[in-house]
This record gives sequence, C-alpha cells and structure tokens, in this order.
Amino acid sequence: MSLARRLRLVLVVALVGAAGVGCGDAGGLRGAGPTATANSPERLWPQITPASSPAWDLDEAETQVVQGVVVPGDDIRRVNPVAVVRAEIAADPSDYAGAKAPYRDTGRLMAKCGPPGKGACPVLQPYYRDLTGDGRPDLTLGFRLSPGDLTAVRVYTVEAHRLVQVMAWEDAVSAVELAGRSVIIRSPSDLADYEYRLQWTWDAEQKAMLLTHDEMLRTDGRRMPSGKRHGVPSATPQPLPSATGSGIAYVIPGTYGAPLPASPAVVALPYYPRTPAGPV
Repeated sequence: MSLARRLRLVLVVALVGAAGVGCGDAGGLRGAGPTATANSPERLWPQITPASSPAWDLDEAETQVVQGVVVPGDDIRRVNPVAVVRAEIAADPSDYAGAKAPYRDTGRLMAKCGPPGKGACPVLQPYYRDLTGDGRPDLTLGFRLSPGDLTAVRVYTVEAHRLVQVMAWEDAVSAVELAGRSVIIRSPSDLADYEYRLQWTWDAEQKAMLLTHDEMLRTDGRRMPSGKRHGVPSATPQPLPSATGSGIAYVIPGTYGAPLPASPAVVALPYYPRTPAGPV
C-alpha cells in the first residue's frame, strides 16, 4: 500500500472516530417525539349565504378633526394634551356634565388639571411616537373615565395643519404598548390567567388605525394585591411581548413635551375589572 493511500486511510478512520464521539455529546441531535397529525381546514355550512355587511358598527376607520385646538407650526408636541381632552368633553358634554352623566367625575376633575399625569387630573402622561410613518411624532393619549371603570385611549396625528383623531377606544385597561405602527391594549378577563389583547395598526390607505387583532391569551398568572389573578405589569416596569416583533421597551417616564422615545413604549395604566358591558 502506498504512503499516500495509508495517510488517506488513517484520515478516514480518524474522522469516523470523531463523528462517533460527537454523536454521544450533549450537543448531538435528539428526537423531538412523535409529530401531531396535521388537519387541513374544513369549511362548515357552505350553503350559508356569505354576509355582505357587519353585524355591529365598531367605527372602523372613523377619524375626526379636533375642533378648537390648533397645532402651532404643525408640531404635535406643542399641543396641550389637557386641551385636547377638554375639546372632546366639549363636543359631547352629556357624558361629562350633570349628576347622571356616566363620566361626571372626569368632567369635574378636569378643573384640577395642570400638567397631565399629575395629581387628580384624569389625563395621563402623553406619549409621542411616529405611528403613521410620515417621519413626525404622533400623540397617544389616555384619560380615566370616572366614576366608571374605563380608560379612554386616543391617537392623534397632524393632517393639513389640523389635529386629527385617528383611533379611539374605551375599555377596562391593564396596559398599553406602542410597537412599530401599532397600539396594543391589554385588558383583564373574567377567566383566571387570561387577558384580552387588542391591536390597532396604522393603515395608510384608510388614514386611520384599524383593529387588526383581537385575542384572548394566557398570562403568567401573577396575583393582584387583592388576590385576583391577572398578568398585569407590576409597579416595577416589566417587558411585555410585542405583537409586531419590533422590540420591547419599558415604562418611559416623562412629561408633556418629553423627548420622543427611540423604542416602543409600554405604558402602565391602572387595573380595572372588566365590566359586563365592556366591548370585546
């Protein structure tokens, strides 16, 4: 046998021996167990005539110009968030004024507002982020609706020198996230260890935030101080899963006119139990 053939034989034996050792290592391939049988989608009741109109009006793609609020220099940061909420109250005073108004305490407490997010003012800290993709920050605003158990969440942008509301929602809210072009609202469920997660995403064609996801998801089962189980962020900011895959951030402290956060914001809001009539 020639020297070259002997060297090749030794090399082959060495490689086979190394492969055998590798198979016994912790990093080797392991079986994942039996694979579940895949079931193809099955259409039910094909004889039913497809619906041509929605059963309920969820105000999809509904936008409105905020009357009485100007945007100096088209800079939404220069708009006072408290003035924006006052304009909404003025547009629908029956919900806020009078002994029988559903949100009468909100109307009363607006008189105590200085900077938002301070003291008894029902207007929460504003957040600024480009949700419409035009390179300019938009305004995400929240305010408590009391004596009810709801929180109002709003998104505003500037269009043709006017302040335009492009998203509005009220619910029992446990947390709000901004991720990519989306607003994600988490709300408690009556089922232990579950929560609702609703996601609005900017649609350039409709020029509005559209409800693109409505899910019920399991939480981590942490207990509230009252003993009720729910996956609500604690006082210490905790990362929450992003529905867009664009990253995670934490509660961002700041005040009216604070710098635009460079990453998605997680806004910790008060916990309220979901009311039976709450929209889901």
